[in-house]
Amino acid sequence: MIIIMLGDVVGEPGLIILEKRLPALIEEYKADFIVVNGENAAAGFGLTKETLDRILAAGADVVTSGNHIWEKREFWPVLEFSAQPNGKPVLRPANYPVMSSDEVPGRGWMLLSKNDLSVLVINLQGRELMTPIDCPFRCFDTIAAENNNVPIVVDFHAESVEEKEALAYYLDGRAAIMAGTHTHVQTADERILPNGTAYISDLGMSGAMNGVIGMDKDICISRTRSQIARRLECANAEEQDCAIQGIVVELDKKGKALSISRISR
Repeated sequence: MIIIMLGDVVGEPGLIILEKRLPALIEEYKADFIVVNGENAAAGFGLTKETLDRILAAGADVVTSGNHIWEKREFWPVLEFSAQPNGKPVLRPANYPVMSSDEVPGRGWMLLSKNDLSVLVINLQGRELMTPIDCPFRCFDTIAAENNNVPIVVDFHAESVEEKEALAYYLDGRAAIMAGTHTHVQTADERILPNGTAYISDLGMSGAMNGVIGMDKDICISRTRSQIARRLECANAEEQDCAIQGIVVELDKKGKALSISRISR
């Protein structure tokens, strides 16, 4: 089984490079499943139905997210409906506190099936240096206990590399892949852990490489120098200034990782 995971799609530049590059990547690697983090697709913050549909049309089987998934309130009904059998394949972090669906809409995991293959995708969010929510470790345990017959792929949307590595070793051998997102900077620590879990601290991003984590560099410089929170805007970029980043992982029939390689095009 071949799985491609791609980092946070950032605004229009990220959407354009995804639409142009992802179909060729799927063909090149003969990929079975595609997981794309889309939480920054709508002008850098959150998702809309239109941006979600563009990511899915480009080839994604499921779109994961993170803390910015709540930015566009008009998207909440799409999240709520995603929990229905014919809803859109989009996830929010599973470890938000359990409340009513009106307050915390959507789902945090889903089972994907295609061509006699199945994989469980879980979206989790970190707590270190972020707003603390429910424990991602316990959340994984609960979901995995109910779905122990299929390979598990985890998008862990977190700031702290320490927290990411700790979770990776905690679930080593129980998850097929544990990939970090959120920082938009691809790390060079991809590896297979002792019990067969493929790991990378951050997938990187799909977007403009001539900015600051995909955002306008002048605004970022001003924010940092003045400490005044100007609203971020996506960097303007031509296609040659953009990249699509992530990993491709091959799994054996038991759901153990055979190989992991970075993608940066």
